[in-house]
Amino acid sequence: MPYVYAFDHKHRRPPMELKDLLGGKGANLAEMISVLKLPVPHGFTISTDACRSYMHGGWPKTLDQEIKTQVAALEKKMKRKLGDPKDPLLVSVRSGAKFSMPGMMDTVLNLGLNDKSVAGLATTYKDERFA
Repeated sequence: MPYVYAFDHKHRRPPMELKDLLGGKGANLAEMISVLKLPVPHGFTISTDACRSYMHGGWPKTLDQEIKTQVAALEKKMKRKLGDPKDPLLVSVRSGAKFSMPGMMDTVLNLGLNDKSVAGLATTYKDERFA
């Protein structure tokens, strides 16, 4: 059983029935992409099974490789690479429990931005302030 699921993963049940596995945000994003066919940017969800596995026995052995595989697939779908100095892929990392818990976890925005990629972003979009 995988620990990581792309938003467009073909589940056997509708994603909204999988909040225990995908969390609230993950289930909603999967539903928007795979069922409603809305133009939501691609991404992936690290399942609650990964968290439970970690709590019971430490970091799951396959999790690192699953994340690497999903990042590579995301880069291919978005036609960008994390940290690319010319036109970087930027991602957000968000928590999403089955039930909303505002303020419980931090959000990381613009993961993939560094000194070189911010310069490339400014050049690509001709807007230093935006970058």
